[in-house]
Amino acid sequence: MIRQFGDSSVTLVVNFILFLFNGIKFIVSLPARLVSNIREFLADTDSVLKESLIALSICAVGDLSAGIILGNMDFFLKTYPGLMVIIPGAIGMRGNIFGSFGSRLSTHLHIGTLSPEFKRSDILDENITASLILTMVLSVLLAVIAKVICIIFKFPSISVYDFVLISFIAGLASTIIMLPITMFISLKSFEGGWDPDNVTTPFIAAVGDFFTLPAIILSVLIVNFLGFNPIVKIVLFIIVILITLVSLVSAYTSDNEVRNIVRQSTPVLFLCSILGTVAGGILNNSLSTLLKNQTLLTLVPLFSGESGGLVSILGARLSSGLHSGLIDPVLRPKKHTMENFIAIITLSIVMYPLIGFLAESSTLAFHNIGVGYLNSLLISFIAGLILILIMLLVVFYISTISYRRGLDPDNIVIPLSTSLTDSISTLILILVSLGLLAVI
Repeated sequence: MIRQFGDSSVTLVVNFILFLFNGIKFIVSLPARLVSNIREFLADTDSVLKESLIALSICAVGDLSAGIILGNMDFFLKTYPGLMVIIPGAIGMRGNIFGSFGSRLSTHLHIGTLSPEFKRSDILDENITASLILTMVLSVLLAVIAKVICIIFKFPSISVYDFVLISFIAGLASTIIMLPITMFISLKSFEGGWDPDNVTTPFIAAVGDFFTLPAIILSVLIVNFLGFNPIVKIVLFIIVILITLVSLVSAYTSDNEVRNIVRQSTPVLFLCSILGTVAGGILNNSLSTLLKNQTLLTLVPLFSGESGGLVSILGARLSSGLHSGLIDPVLRPKKHTMENFIAIITLSIVMYPLIGFLAESSTLAFHNIGVGYLNSLLISFIAGLILILIMLLVVFYISTISYRRGLDPDNIVIPLSTSLTDSISTLILILVSLGLLAVI
């Protein structure tokens, strides 16, 4: 019995020593394993990080331009009440429609059904037609929803005729610019050896941000000019509604890809318009605070644009991965998906402090009231990380579930995820801003 006890004690001591040895060995090996995992991650995602970081950095300039324009739009925002409600939705709509357009082109390029040469094809014609129809339909819906939001929350606002005409004219003006730019970026990036999934959507979002606000200002001036005769405005309103309805009916009754794109995209984009105007309502409700802190007003398009760019990159990459078979449509993120998650978080850590710095710098450059560099960086960084951690899972599940149900993620993921990003980002940015400024 004593011998058995001794053997057991020796065994216990030996096992304990081995446990300690293995534990120390594991702890000592952690730095090497960490370095090895980082090297492996960088090797797998090197092109993603480089291409996306270059695209997002360039896009930050476009988003900054939009932020500067919005930061100096106080005259229009005060003169045309309710205009702020439509701005996030209009900016988001351009990114949604043409981001999806670019994502579809990227998918066709990846699977070889589209040539990167600038020449007419059925795929290009159908996508261009669908984008034009979606722009007209969503411009009208966005305007009506904005007016309804103003009525529900009792915001002072312009008439529904003004909303529709401003939104429709701005939509067409932006589309004339966005269509060729989207095709150029998608086709030429692929032809140059870049992955369009990494560059197309952030570029398109930035271009949309940059041109949408000037287009809105232009449309406001046109509608204001037409105000000399109310009858002219009403006639134009009726013409716009008729053209939109005819275009929608023709799309639904066509026998090509236009029908699938419009049918799958319209419900999603309608929901996106609601989310965009909700974001506008949040901004409109906080307008006095934003006008007192020009950095925050400048930061809104920057924050929304870069967040939409990051989310769009993820959505486009997951969509192409699902189409090409690199990603299995399962409800648990696996290796390829996790690599994309880490890449997006890495890009976020770099980009959010940068746009906070840009927002404060541009505010001070125009001799407006800022919130301080430290506050601006903290607001952007904290709000950005909170947003991205939420949107990673949202985008993943939207992509996977839509693909499993036989829907094309290119028509659903980018518009729905970026619109969710717009509304959630606005709410998070305002809450973090108010919270930090109150504490500090």
